[in-house]
Amino acid sequence: MEPPAHPQPAPGTRRRARDLGIVIGQAATGPLNAITDVPGVRVGHTTVRRQPDVHSGVTAVVPDAVGPHAPLPAGVFTGNGYGKLIGTTQLTELGTLETPILLTSTLSAFRVADALVGWMLQRPGCEEVRSLNPVVGECNDGFLSDIRARPVHEEHVRAALDTASGGTVAEGCVGAGTGMVALGFKAGIGTASRTADLGGRCFTTGVLVQANFGGTLRVLGRTVTPQSTGLDAGGPEPVAETGSCMIVVATDAPLDARQLTRVARRAVFALARTGAAYSHGSGDYAVAFGTRPDAGAPVPDAGLGPLFEAVLDGVEEAVLNSLLAATTTTGFGGRTVPALPADLLLAALAAPAVSPAR
Repeated sequence: MEPPAHPQPAPGTRRRARDLGIVIGQAATGPLNAITDVPGVRVGHTTVRRQPDVHSGVTAVVPDAVGPHAPLPAGVFTGNGYGKLIGTTQLTELGTLETPILLTSTLSAFRVADALVGWMLQRPGCEEVRSLNPVVGECNDGFLSDIRARPVHEEHVRAALDTASGGTVAEGCVGAGTGMVALGFKAGIGTASRTADLGGRCFTTGVLVQANFGGTLRVLGRTVTPQSTGLDAGGPEPVAETGSCMIVVATDAPLDARQLTRVARRAVFALARTGAAYSHGSGDYAVAFGTRPDAGAPVPDAGLGPLFEAVLDGVEEAVLNSLLAATTTTGFGGRTVPALPADLLLAALAAPAVSPAR
């Protein structure tokens, strides 16, 4: 492992991968190592908790000035379609994004989409709008939260949209990540960014993940499980049907919708690096959008390699950040999911590798 790339946080706070010296890939990050490093992208969260049974929320990724009269080029890729990504068909058909992208819990997705439409219709310039394509993704938080309560309401959606900002992005058990579980550990929202040189021009690509999928965690090629870290809660484990992962990718590179679909495809591929199982019940999706389609000459397909690599590395790091930022949670039915402690992760990575028995 290389030395930490960012200053150490204050004692007692959760640390990100790079704070621990875990560096994925060779490309530089943006200043914050977050999706908000892409100019014109803001993020807002509303966390909805009612102890002990409700651990849910909504997260908004808000590109500046996006709307039906100023759509952005976008692409979507479905790794496994066991999910409810609202707005997919029109986004695929037209290759444009008309609204912010919202993430939430499965049974709250439809209320969130309705609230997003209401919020958009009140935006300046939308007074005469008669058709709108809201984009809302979801993951199932039913293992830790009373999902049938559908606790996310219009006021929560509007708060996430209205408070969305640039700068540091809260990670872990926040917003749509509040009730998420991934790879045997408590998970949630994670983010990362990379810069890439595309034909002599430098562009930034940022990712945000809502991690809630099954499999066995791999970090720097090493397998890490709750049992290997001494954290096995001993209770029931989430079943595959409660899984999924939503990935949002933003870039300021001048890409068209077809190229952004290729970018989204790599984002889903990247989950394999983290140990994802891609099970029957895991809805694995990525939406990629461009913030500056007019930023100079289009990037040729043959020149996209560094950007593809940036997305692969960024998603891998964002998933790890989602785990490291999360905290142990006891929720619905008394079920407990342990967080991934930084010290135990580092100890597991430092331990001698065990060769399989012959």
